[in-house]
Amino acid sequence: MTTYLKTDWDIDSIELVDLYDELPLWAAPFGLRLLEGIEYRKGIKVLDVGFGAGFPLTELAMRLGSSSKVYGIDPWEAAIDRTEKKIAFYGIKNAELIRGLCEAIPLADDSMDLVVSNNGLNNVSDLNQSLSECARVLKSGGQFIQTMNLNTSMMEFYTVMEEVLTRLELEQAKISMRAHIDKKRKPLEGYLAQLESHGFRVKDVKQDQFEYRFVDGSTMFNHYFIRLAFIDAWKSLVPKVRQEEIFGLVEKELNTRAAKEGGLKLSVPFAVIDCRRA
Repeated sequence: MTTYLKTDWDIDSIELVDLYDELPLWAAPFGLRLLEGIEYRKGIKVLDVGFGAGFPLTELAMRLGSSSKVYGIDPWEAAIDRTEKKIAFYGIKNAELIRGLCEAIPLADDSMDLVVSNNGLNNVSDLNQSLSECARVLKSGGQFIQTMNLNTSMMEFYTVMEEVLTRLELEQAKISMRAHIDKKRKPLEGYLAQLESHGFRVKDVKQDQFEYRFVDGSTMFNHYFIRLAFIDAWKSLVPKVRQEEIFGLVEKELNTRAAKEGGLKLSVPFAVIDCRRA
């Protein structure tokens, strides 16, 4: 059928504009590399772990076509609602959303041909249990491909933060900061060993990097995504009564460095890890 020839899009439609900018800028660099590494085949079953607002789930469902089925699991209710709107608006028939946690995937053993996660496993509560579940639902020989930002992400910020905490003699806050980094972003070699322990054979690892660039520290701290995704975690690392003092000093130092260096950059190195279930 040539239903795709019907292109009567209303570019002034509120619904179209609301859904058009569907790919979060943060997710794009990771996701584009993930999509390059997927083995595309007809008639497969796929699970997207932590699909958020719908990327790469909707993209995968459209690229694989009607002979395949793409499941997604995520606990974020508001994002799931938005993804449901996209699925309906795009006319996607081969996607099914699961409201839940990766630690307890309600799919049968050995039922998936492909499991993907675009920086989603960084955010689970129990990584070992989540990896165990991914291994359980994936068929023997199935592909498990994921992206993850590495433990040197945004070190331009963390370096200044540690210098300020050292100056203020806040040793416990420094320990908390290092623990926070390790929990969210495991050292790559250790994580690869963790994958192997769950029955995955690591086939390939590709590393890449992108940068968030700002005119200075003030603009960085006020950027909506930094405030949405990072500020609360950063605040929790230091005593509440000293938050304004500490972040004021960090902001001032970042601004000073930005003035000397022609701006501020936050480097985000990441890896695309391609595995097979042994």
